[in-house]
Amino acid sequence: MADQKFVITINREAGSGGKEIAEKLGELLGVKVYGKEILASIREKYNLSEEELEKVKATKQGWWADFCRFYKQFGTTAAIAFESFEVDSRQIYYEEAKILKELAAQESCIIVGRTGFHIFKDDPNAMRLLIIANPECRVKRLMEKQGVDEKGAREIMERTDKARENYTKAFAETSRYDARNYDIVINVSGFTTDQVAQFLAENVLKKYPQ
Repeated sequence: MADQKFVITINREAGSGGKEIAEKLGELLGVKVYGKEILASIREKYNLSEEELEKVKATKQGWWADFCRFYKQFGTTAAIAFESFEVDSRQIYYEEAKILKELAAQESCIIVGRTGFHIFKDDPNAMRLLIIANPECRVKRLMEKQGVDEKGAREIMERTDKARENYTKAFAETSRYDARNYDIVINVSGFTTDQVAQFLAENVLKKYPQ
């Protein structure tokens, strides 16, 4: 790839095929794709199970954790009492952002989800993408991928989209559907994942030519 490093962030609607598109785009560009697996290093650091980590991420940081962190910085003897406060969701978010920025500094890569569009919003070498699709297409894909009926697929779609939107609003303080957060917003309905990946690869190479 080009000498200039770049990072592509991909936000996607549930059932849009965004993860598969990201993987194929990574193959076309010859770069690694990072997503949920990035949390493994955080789990290891804090000795959390995957279930525990997801529970932490689902909660918004409270004032108590903020106070504990503020109080500890003075290094007083009394601060020892606050050494064991629990890991909170904002702490996880900052750890995740730190890891992603370190990865992007070392190599060109693709970040799937993780509010990457916000983490790299000030990075001049970032291309931020949002992949959407019509509800009918998404439901059909989820039925095929998840092996559920139409009702089950719609429930998965709505639940996943709501969770991602809530997470984005909590930490990025914006809506993931706000087109101003992206360089490209693409509706992939009626296109194959290969066609979309090829289209995106061509545009990435226009911005970051070899």
